[in-house]
Amino acid sequence: MPAAKYRAIIFDIGRVLVRIDVHRAMAGLAENTGLSPEEIWAALEKHPSWLDWQEGRMAPRDFYLSVTKRFGITLTFERFVAVWNRVLDPEPMLDGSFLGKLAKKYRLCLLSNTDPIHVAHLEANYDFFRFFPHRIYSCAVGTSKPNPLIYRAALEACKVAAQDAIYIDDIAAYAEAARRLGIAGIVFQSPEQLAEELRTRGVEFRAE
Repeated sequence: MPAAKYRAIIFDIGRVLVRIDVHRAMAGLAENTGLSPEEIWAALEKHPSWLDWQEGRMAPRDFYLSVTKRFGITLTFERFVAVWNRVLDPEPMLDGSFLGKLAKKYRLCLLSNTDPIHVAHLEANYDFFRFFPHRIYSCAVGTSKPNPLIYRAALEACKVAAQDAIYIDDIAAYAEAARRLGIAGIVFQSPEQLAEELRTRGVEFRAE
C-alpha cells in the first residue's frame, strides 16, 4: 500500500519543540510561601481559573493577581512574568535544518495548550517560529486539547482535510484525539524516533 501523501504537519510545542521544566518555574513562585514547587503546581492546575487562563478568558495581569493573592507571593508583575517563563528551556529540541526541510514541502502549524505570557516569550526567543506560518494557541482560539475544535482550527488554518495532516504530540491522549478526527497522530518520544516515524509515513525531508 503506497504511503499517504500528506500536505500539513502540525506540531505541539511543549516537550516536542521546547523542553519543559515545571519545577524551575514553580521554585521561583514557591520562595517564601512555605509551599513546595510541586504543591504550587498541583494547586495551580486545580485552580478554578486555570482553564480560563489556558483558553484566553483571563488577562495576564488578572492571572498574576489571582496567583499572587492565592499563595501570598510578593513578586512584581514583571518578575512574575520572568519566573513564569522559566518553565521554557532556551534550547529547542528539534534542529532548525530539519524543520526547514519540512517547511519546504509541507504546511507547518503549531497547536498548543498555552497562555499569553508563554506565547509572547516563545515567539520572541525561538528561531523555529519562522517555519510555522500557522499557529493555533488555546489562549487565542478559546478552547484546548483534547477538544476537537482546536484540531479543526489547525486544519482550517492549513486549508487541508484531516486525512492530509499529521499531528505530533508528546501526550498520547492528545495524539489519539487527533486520530479520532482522521488526522495521523504521532506520539513524540525523541527527535530520532520522530524522523523515523515520518519516513515510515512517506514524509520527505531531504535537502533539495
